[in-house]
Amino acid sequence: MDAQSRGRADDIDPADQWVLNPHTGNYELRLDQSAGESSAAARTATAEDSGRRGESPDGPRREVPAQRSRRSAQKDGRGPEASAAGGAGRRKRKAPKARRKKALMWTGGVTAFVVVAAGVGAYVLYERFNGNISTIDIGDAGNNDVLSDGPMNILIIGTDKRTGKGNEGYGDKGSEGHADTNILFHVSEDRTNATALSIPRDLMTDIPDCETVQPDGSTKTIPGTPRVRFNVSLGQEGRNPGCTMQTVEAITGIKPDHFMMVDFNAVKELTTAVGGVKVCMAKPINDPKSHLELPQGESTVAGEDALALLRTRHSFGNESDLDRIKVQQQFLGSMIREMKSSDTLTNPTKLFKLADAATNALTVDQGIGSAKKLMTLAQEIGKVDAKNITFVTLPVIDNPAETVKATVVPHPTQAEPLFAMMRSDTSLTEVKQKEKAAKSKQAALLKGPKAAPADVRVDVLNGGEIAGAAGATVTWLQNQQGVLKSTNKANAPEKIKKTTLEYAPNQADQARALAEMMGLPAAAMKQGTADAEGLEAMVLTLGADFKGAGIPITGPAKISDDVERASADKAVCSK
Repeated sequence: MDAQSRGRADDIDPADQWVLNPHTGNYELRLDQSAGESSAAARTATAEDSGRRGESPDGPRREVPAQRSRRSAQKDGRGPEASAAGGAGRRKRKAPKARRKKALMWTGGVTAFVVVAAGVGAYVLYERFNGNISTIDIGDAGNNDVLSDGPMNILIIGTDKRTGKGNEGYGDKGSEGHADTNILFHVSEDRTNATALSIPRDLMTDIPDCETVQPDGSTKTIPGTPRVRFNVSLGQEGRNPGCTMQTVEAITGIKPDHFMMVDFNAVKELTTAVGGVKVCMAKPINDPKSHLELPQGESTVAGEDALALLRTRHSFGNESDLDRIKVQQQFLGSMIREMKSSDTLTNPTKLFKLADAATNALTVDQGIGSAKKLMTLAQEIGKVDAKNITFVTLPVIDNPAETVKATVVPHPTQAEPLFAMMRSDTSLTEVKQKEKAAKSKQAALLKGPKAAPADVRVDVLNGGEIAGAAGATVTWLQNQQGVLKSTNKANAPEKIKKTTLEYAPNQADQARALAEMMGLPAAAMKQGTADAEGLEAMVLTLGADFKGAGIPITGPAKISDDVERASADKAVCSK
């Protein structure tokens, strides 16, 4: 809603008319300077209405001050009843043809809205922001429920499509856009922590068949493509964000519930709205390709400089996309800190501009395609303290199939434990604490001598819910634990709830060794009565309690120390 519709002058910022009500903690419309109202009358009406609540078309909301409701109703010739129904004072949603197409390119808008929404009253969002949001129907690729009982997984996508004034120099000319920047944002079930997993655009992977919803409502299946870059999972061959979500699930085993996409302009507008983002350079930057110039040490970037910083890759590390990802993570961590700062959360003008810019930049799935749904989501995510938001990049190695190294593939031993950790809802911020507790419980079980890994013989069967679990476990045992005499025996005769390890008395030292590696509880140990003969192996049957290779059943996954991670609450200088 603009100033005119509230009877205000053209030169007054809409955000300046929202003030913090100390009694409710919400931002409310300031009426004491409105045209046609005296200051005393406005203050009186505001006080009278401050405790009342009404119903919006989408659910409960704070009652609109009486003067404003009358003014809105009179403006379009409708009575109080029509105004109360929401017709007069509400900004209409943009018609499909009139809405600006969103190319969805950067993650900054998502972070902004997530942090801002919880601080701005729901009424503001309905009146000003609801019509800003664009949606894409992804069918069954996501989750239509805004909130689930368990963890939430949100795929944040940025494309390199050239959209917006002044962005002609970025991305590929004429391209429909690729999945250029990708972050799988996992929020824990108890909302105490989150893991932001960056997926490199140059990751070689198989893109699965995906069903897309066409403009006329019909569906079309886009054939999958084997062994291509991850970034072609979006925009190419008619693929929509649902295809990118399904590709992420195929790689990680984690199903994204929702997606959010933003464009180039989001970085410019959001960093300007927040007053700039503090960054730190380990050395002076002078990049003629991106025209980025920054001094050594701390500085503040906004607008074009912020976009150039996130796009450049020739000024950091070995000039790869992986080094650019590190810079992006450091930037987003700084942006989160700025948005959660008191300077932002107590400034109505800054909040209004920030949320308005964010929703204009957003394109989301229909499951969260309204201001009310986005605010619900934002309130949940806003519970996570910045110190418990961990950025991590999918562990990779150079593609062994290439002579000239241009793409990467998942790390053979480091990637799966990280995915398994996220699947089991284990935070990177609490792994060490849980490992300590698990080890203390294991003390009694592990008393006695343990065999060397090379002497452990075990057959692995899958009686759980995860397809391919036996094979993945054998790979993990052989590559990470040195248990070379482990064998994949495929599926067990039947499903079981609890993992078991059957062993003979003369295999007790092997059983202790394997139990320590896998974090097996005492209840999983099943010792027989007769000694094993010759080369007979123990039998490990994975049950429904098995969450993934590398995840102890009694504790969290063991993530390699080589997997770099960064916390959103700590400032780091880009190298």
